[in-house]
Amino acid sequence: MLRVGVVGGGQLARMMIPPAIELGIVIRVLAEDEGMAAQIAATQVGDYRDLDTVLAFAETVDVVTFDHEHVPQTVLRELVARGVAVHPGPDALQYAQDKIRMREGLTALGVPVPDWAAVTDAAGLQAFLDDHGGAAVVKTARGGYDGKGVRVVRSASDVEDWFAALDEDGRGGALLVEELVSFRRELAQLVARRPSGETTLWPVVETVQQDGVCAEVFAPAPGAAERLAEMAARIGLQIAEGLGVTGVLAVELFETDDDRILVNELAMRPHNSGHWSIDGSTTSQFEQHLRAVLDLPLGATGVREPWAVMINVLGGPETATLDERLPLALADQPEAKVHLYGKSPRPGRKIGHVTVTGDDLDDVTYRARAAAAFFRD
Repeated sequence: MLRVGVVGGGQLARMMIPPAIELGIVIRVLAEDEGMAAQIAATQVGDYRDLDTVLAFAETVDVVTFDHEHVPQTVLRELVARGVAVHPGPDALQYAQDKIRMREGLTALGVPVPDWAAVTDAAGLQAFLDDHGGAAVVKTARGGYDGKGVRVVRSASDVEDWFAALDEDGRGGALLVEELVSFRRELAQLVARRPSGETTLWPVVETVQQDGVCAEVFAPAPGAAERLAEMAARIGLQIAEGLGVTGVLAVELFETDDDRILVNELAMRPHNSGHWSIDGSTTSQFEQHLRAVLDLPLGATGVREPWAVMINVLGGPETATLDERLPLALADQPEAKVHLYGKSPRPGRKIGHVTVTGDDLDDVTYRARAAAAFFRD
C-alpha cells in the first residue's frame, strides 16, 4: 500500500485522513504534541525541526508532505539528499517560508504583486512610507500566519520592536514592507500540481477575513467575470509551474479598486480557502493533495452545486461544550455539513467549519451562518 507521511498534526492533516482511507492509502502523521487534531493517524510525536526525528519518520513512508511550512530548509534538503520524496520540495517551499523570498520569486516570474521592499532599518522604512502616501503594510519575513506578524504602519516607530528583534538576532534579517493596497475584496485560487506536471484548478473563490483570520469563503467568487477567473487561473498556474510546486498551492489575491489582481500570500499545502471543496467539489483539496504528492492522476474539480459557502467556527462556545451544541446545529440545519477538528475552544482559534451547498447563494449563506452560529456564544 502507498504510504504518505504528513509532518504536522493539525486540522489539515486530520482532513487528509478520510480521503486516504477511501483511496486505500496509509497515512502517517508526525505530530508536534500528544492529542493534536490528527491524533488518530499520529504514529510519531516529535520535533519537526530535529533532523534525526524527521529522518526516522521518513523511513516509514513513501513520500513526505506537510500540514504546515515550518520545517527548516536544512532538514528538508537533507531528506532530499538521502533520496526521500518530499512534496512540495525545499526549492518550492522556500518561497512559502520567507515572505521576502516569496516576493523576489514572484517578481522574477512577472506575477503582479503590491509594490514592496525589504528594509533593514527605520530609515529604509520611512523612505518607503514617504514614497507611498505615508502608509504601508509591514510583515515579518518568517513565521506569521492568520494576521500575526502583519501591521499597518504610518511611522517607522510602529515596528521599532521588530527592528530591535532583528538587531538582537544578529543574522542580518529584514522586514517586508508593501504598499497599502486599496481592494474591494480578497480572492483565492487553488491549484494542484503533480511531479510529472499535470495541473488542475478549482474555481476562484472569495474570502472574508475577521481580525486577520479567514472567516467565510464563497465558491465560486460571486460576480466573478470570466476575465477575472481567467486571470486568477493564469496567475495560479504560472506560480505553480514557475516555482515548481507539487501538491496543492493556494494563491491569496487582492481584487483592487482599480480592477487589478495582485498576489498577497502563498500557501503550499491544503488551505482554509479550499475547505469548501470537501462537500462542494468532485475532488476535495485533501484528496487532490494526496494524489498529487504520490504522482497519481488528478481528480476533476468541478462544483457539485452552483454555490458552496464555508463558515469557519472561530473560538467556540463559552457556556457549553461542542458536544452539547452539535445536536442543536444538526437539527436546525440538517443540510449543513459540520466539520469539527477535535480542538478545545479558545478565543480566535479555528476549531471547525460548516459548509452548505445549493443553487441560491443567499439561502446557502444564511443556512451556513445559522449552523455555525450554534458553536458561538
